[in-house]
Amino acid sequence: MILSDEDCRRLLSQAQDGDRQAYHALLGGCRDWLMRYYARRIAPQSIDDLVQETLMSLHAKRATYDPSRPFYPWLAAIARYRWIDALRKMTRDEELSEGDASVDHQEEAILSRLSLDSLLTHLPKAQANAITLTKVEGRSVEEAARICGQSQSLIKVNVHRGLKRLAVLVESE
Repeated sequence: MILSDEDCRRLLSQAQDGDRQAYHALLGGCRDWLMRYYARRIAPQSIDDLVQETLMSLHAKRATYDPSRPFYPWLAAIARYRWIDALRKMTRDEELSEGDASVDHQEEAILSRLSLDSLLTHLPKAQANAITLTKVEGRSVEEAARICGQSQSLIKVNVHRGLKRLAVLVESE
């Protein structure tokens, strides 16, 4: 069951204070969310390992989380870094053959995503999160608003302004 952002903030805050049951509940909710997050990004046989690696990263970084900030964008940042690391490892481990179009396509997709992530760093965090959730992950405006703890109108504004700013950045390069 995927928990609300508010529930995750509360549970992690309690976990930071030593509540093991709250931490266990949080990890269960995060596992469900991560399974869904990675289902659209990586081969099915790699999802469990990547979820476990991400949960271990969450465990290592849990003391850095500020409960006054939205939880899911924080978790998504950790998940994105683990995903990129996994993609890099896959490309290193695979023996690339020059004639394999699917490998070329996969490499292009990885490079495109890395370029997009680089561009998003030039935007305010709220705009980057709104674009990532709605345009990259394909979530609805309603779901993005719930995850970010913002109104639907603000999500739409952030997407519009962020895309406009990205267009200017791309044109200037």
